[in-house]
Amino acid sequence: MQTPTPQLPAEALGSALGRDRLAGRKILVVGGGQQSYGIADPPIGNGRAMSRLFAREGAQVAVADVDAAAANETVRQTRAEGSRAFAIVADAGVPADVERMVAEARQGLDGLDGIVANVGIVSGWGLDGTSPEDWDRVFAVNVRAHFLTCKHALPVMPDGSAVVLVSSISSLMKVNEIVAYHSSKAALEGLCLWLAKYAAERRIRVNVVAPGLIDTSLGRLSSGTDPRREARATAAPLGRQGTAWELAYAITFLLSNEASYITGHCLVVDGGFVALR
Repeated sequence: MQTPTPQLPAEALGSALGRDRLAGRKILVVGGGQQSYGIADPPIGNGRAMSRLFAREGAQVAVADVDAAAANETVRQTRAEGSRAFAIVADAGVPADVERMVAEARQGLDGLDGIVANVGIVSGWGLDGTSPEDWDRVFAVNVRAHFLTCKHALPVMPDGSAVVLVSSISSLMKVNEIVAYHSSKAALEGLCLWLAKYAAERRIRVNVVAPGLIDTSLGRLSSGTDPRREARATAAPLGRQGTAWELAYAITFLLSNEASYITGHCLVVDGGFVALR
């Protein structure tokens, strides 16, 4: 599998200095922990990279995850970036947990003006191998959690806030046989459009990011059983996988005032794979 090389820019490697792009912001990252999946020296995951970069850019961060140890490790690394951070243990698939998560984030941050919903699971395989329970489990985490987070957060977020829902290029093309995952990720774009229209009067922006192949622990784990992943990665016009830092920078842009005139948009971060393949 191709991995990041020193020839990549500092931003892609996570070594660029902060520029106060999120100064004063108070951001909840849902799914901010990280699992290594037994990978030795794992690359940084998406939620952890986001949390650290947001802090580096001047934000305070609430890191929510179902895994307390993973959330606390992200908090430790995020605080090392020089900003305030704290952990919230919550299961995005449990409605009561989502409501509590938003309340704890708002209380702990003394306000809330940014949200990134970064949770997602897979279950089932193909039509014959996907049960109703598989379907419901995936949609509970991949769509309902995003809906409930926004349902509880938007009424208490100040004008000018920003929300980013993390989808996947599987919302745009078939990449595997997990039908529930594809369908749930596509549903996020419909949810984004509805929420963006709903919140526009208060200048609250809602956007979606659709990452392609990003070099994470889960990606490396799946490559061990799916040789097609490497072929897909090098088939991207940029000839490599992305890094979690590159996804984090795209989301930082959408949360920042640099994107103050962008809402209801799906930003594809995939090295050109979908558009140029």
